[in-house]
Amino acid sequence: MPAERDEDEAAAEVISVQVEAGTDRIPVPGDLLVEGATKERKNPSLYNEIAAMDMGQRVKLALRGNREARQLLARDNNKIIRRMVLNNPRISEEEVVNMARDRNSTEDVLRIIADRSDWLKNYAVRRALVTNPKTPLPTAMRLLATLLLQDLERIAKSKDVPQAVVIQARKAVIEHRERRQ
Repeated sequence: MPAERDEDEAAAEVISVQVEAGTDRIPVPGDLLVEGATKERKNPSLYNEIAAMDMGQRVKLALRGNREARQLLARDNNKIIRRMVLNNPRISEEEVVNMARDRNSTEDVLRIIADRSDWLKNYAVRRALVTNPKTPLPTAMRLLATLLLQDLERIAKSKDVPQAVVIQARKAVIEHRERRQ
């Protein structure tokens, strides 16, 4: 199975390079590449249409697709497709926040989000990463220090984040209160 994954990743990378260069010949419905165009679609089941696509079509759609397509592909079963969505130049910070908040996001996706400094400038992205239990622990601990007191207090009482993050949040709250005295 791992060899199959490596082949899929290599194939997706080749397709990605071709899509970026505009040299691919992968057919995807044109309205899925234009923002807002899916609202006028005749086929109401975009999910079924995307599910029927092959790997190359889904990679191209992840890299070039509109918001509706990106939202569906961000939840694709294939982790390669989810990662490709993050490479779409039209992805919004709101979509990144939703992916960072999603408990079904993989550690890889969360790590990619955490490695992009332009996305970490958004407070909601940092908070979503810290509160997602799948975020790698060193990343969550590093970002915890950037959160506001009210969020630290909430995290300190949370049962949905790793215990180490809860303990660190409690320490930060106590330190903040001691500084105020």
